[in-house]
Amino acid sequence: MEKKDLLKNEHVERVLSPHPLSFIKLQTLCIFVIVWGIVVWWLVEFSGYGGMFSGNVWYPVLLWGLVLLLVGVVSWLVAIQLSIFLLYLGVFLGAIGLIVWNRWENDIALFIIVYSVAVAIIGFLIIEVYRRSHKYIITNFRLIFKGGVLVKRERTVRYDKIADIDAQQGILGQIFSFGTIIPVSQSGFGLGSDKTMAGGGVELGSKKARLFGFAAGGKEVQTPIARSYYELHGVYPFKEVKQLVEDIMQSHVPTQYHKEQVEFHKQQVDIQKQMRDLLQQQVRDKPRRKTSAKQVIDEEEEEEEPDEEEEASIEDARPVTKKINMKEEAFPQEQIDIQQQMKELLKKQQMARVTELDDEDGDEEEEQEDDKDQDVA
Repeated sequence: MEKKDLLKNEHVERVLSPHPLSFIKLQTLCIFVIVWGIVVWWLVEFSGYGGMFSGNVWYPVLLWGLVLLLVGVVSWLVAIQLSIFLLYLGVFLGAIGLIVWNRWENDIALFIIVYSVAVAIIGFLIIEVYRRSHKYIITNFRLIFKGGVLVKRERTVRYDKIADIDAQQGILGQIFSFGTIIPVSQSGFGLGSDKTMAGGGVELGSKKARLFGFAAGGKEVQTPIARSYYELHGVYPFKEVKQLVEDIMQSHVPTQYHKEQVEFHKQQVDIQKQMRDLLQQQVRDKPRRKTSAKQVIDEEEEEEEPDEEEEASIEDARPVTKKINMKEEAFPQEQIDIQQQMKELLKKQQMARVTELDDEDGDEEEEQEDDKDQDVA
């Protein structure tokens, strides 16, 4: 990942890709094509059931194609991917087209096995390209998921937005140390529905009248499920990656003390804004006297010496002037209230800090006592 794609103060912890065996479900579909092609070839050429296909040269192809499409439908319903069925349908239609185009009706059994092996090899290559297109980037701020061959998809999840994580490890994953981690966001992204349904039908009656009934029931369960490009699919080594993600998530979870400090900072910002607005209003209301230095000098030269009576009156007026200036310099009531709020907020912040330190000391003392007990035991 390039530096220009990173946020400020963000660094990459790890870059991962799915394990080669993490897409074993798709690879199994290719393996089935090879195995079923070999079975059809054996039935036509070597088994005792070869006479069943002697009536029409197209019977082996129809049997091979129908079973292929049936497996495609089942895979479509299980994996919830229509593309699997469409691929099998394309393989079947491609086989018929090649036979008709090249007139291989007399060698259908040999064509089926060769065609099945060729299709499976191409399928393995496509799956490998698809696997390599996935890239998972773990940074200190977020998880980044990328995937897709023709259509590129990308998902970004911040750690503070993750509500829970789901870890899955199959049999092969436990053997080869890979697994899938699904981050479930607070909005529910990463959750899907797993629905089961049962049904049955009964037909009663004679040739004249018939009665048909059908009953069904379903149950839907919310379960963590996502596409391979929206999850950490088949990452290796599984335990280390899971521990890394959980450690970073824990560092982004605010404690009660941190929440209180954030609230204190917000209140301080609000009080500072009130103080700034009040000072600006005082500056606007206070008249400004603009006098030049030259005018001040001229007024001093023209000023005459006061008489004794004038000096006495000036002396008498000084205390009054001093009182007036003190009143002008005194803080208004609004400013006093704001300062009082700031003092109370600082006291609360200090008390919260002391409480946090006491809790830490208590935890350390408990750990020391546990160690002593263990030593005595």
